[in-house]
Amino acid sequence: MRIGYARTSTIEQEAGLEAQIRDLEAARCERVYQEKVSSVAERPQLEKVLHMMRPGDVVVVTKLDRLARNVQDMWAIIKRIETEGAAIQILGLGIDTTTSTGKLMLNVMGGVAQFEREMMLERQREGIAKAKAEGKYKGRKPIADDVKARIIELKTQEHGATFISRKLGVSRSSVNRVLQELAI
Repeated sequence: MRIGYARTSTIEQEAGLEAQIRDLEAARCERVYQEKVSSVAERPQLEKVLHMMRPGDVVVVTKLDRLARNVQDMWAIIKRIETEGAAIQILGLGIDTTTSTGKLMLNVMGGVAQFEREMMLERQREGIAKAKAEGKYKGRKPIADDVKARIIELKTQEHGATFISRKLGVSRSSVNRVLQELAI
């Protein structure tokens, strides 16, 4: 069975999710799992994919960064896939781990992706340092008081930080920060 997995980081990336689903369906995926969640958060749909695959299945994604956070995460996921006797195909890179060349290319591309991310973060830190030195850095936009009130309201109703963050469209760390500030 060909199992597709599509992910975007935010709700605003609806068009990107639709494009991934279209590409996965065109690649003859019999099932397509999708989610709108940051790669650093829990990914329940990815977990479903990894639990349901069987020997001979192929997990299909459009791009490597839709699947893994970094090289270590990528190899952990691939190990889980291979342990089940399944393979992975990355459409945008033309990589298919049913071949030894595909495995080699995946390793190389994973290293390049990790390097690119680290370089981006380095440039971002340099830009922030420069902006701070010039007095232009304003930092993160504060959470509005009405959103803080909703966070408190939902917490008093015994909802967890993950539920609250999804309900209000703010990050889980922002929810936790508000709750810590108010010692709730």
